[in-house]
Amino acid sequence: MDVGGKIALVTGAASGIGFAYATELLRNGAKHVAILDLASSNGEESAKKLNAEFGNGKAIFIVCDVTKAQELEAAFAKTVKEFGSLDIVINNAGIMDDARWELEIGINFTAVVRGTMLGFQYMGKDKGHKGGVIVNISSVAGLVTGPSFPVYIATKHAVIGLTRSFGLPYHFEKTGVRVISMCPSFTNTQLITECVGRTLDSVEQDHIDKVLSSVPAQTPESVAEGVLHIIRVGENGSIWVVENGEPAYEVQLADQPVKKVSA
Repeated sequence: MDVGGKIALVTGAASGIGFAYATELLRNGAKHVAILDLASSNGEESAKKLNAEFGNGKAIFIVCDVTKAQELEAAFAKTVKEFGSLDIVINNAGIMDDARWELEIGINFTAVVRGTMLGFQYMGKDKGHKGGVIVNISSVAGLVTGPSFPVYIATKHAVIGLTRSFGLPYHFEKTGVRVISMCPSFTNTQLITECVGRTLDSVEQDHIDKVLSSVPAQTPESVAEGVLHIIRVGENGSIWVVENGEPAYEVQLADQPVKKVSA
């Protein structure tokens, strides 16, 4: 898909990687972008910044708590009402906070499920629309295991499972909507810089510090460039990684479990 002339909705987009996605979309010719975030965010200022750079009316800010079903659906409806249609959905909102694991699951997974289904509703050919693309933001943590943030890691594994399952031909043949996932490695955002005190009580801070110091952080702009690439070329159901500021690459995951052979 060429993003030129397309209309996009991005959750968690007032700052960080989400704002980088919105910026990169408009820089590459997207017609309009709706940025969704909490009322307490700097969303109004972010929309003004985008409109100043790319043209008045290019971006709108919609107050939305993605854990509230009515607010998320209202945000999709408002985007279509304001801009006439919808072509791209990026389910980006997320937190890394195992100390509040129920909220973490609600934001990182339940809201992604709902955002995906709303993407089908507002873009699906079976609903009278023209199709589109949904990008579900996971993490490299969704491809591995680790002791530091086990609930966070589980939510990101779940996003990959959701994407691969909704990305099967059965759904695409009905909807004309591709579902793909991006898995960024450590990125210089508040998700990483403000994770102190957000672990389970059983995880020591020294362990977290060691993990964070062992991996270099990339910029949000590098991740945004990767997302634009996979919107253009990513196959339905595909999973991509962007790390160390390098170009995004697709990863291959097993479709079936492999029986363990004892030594």
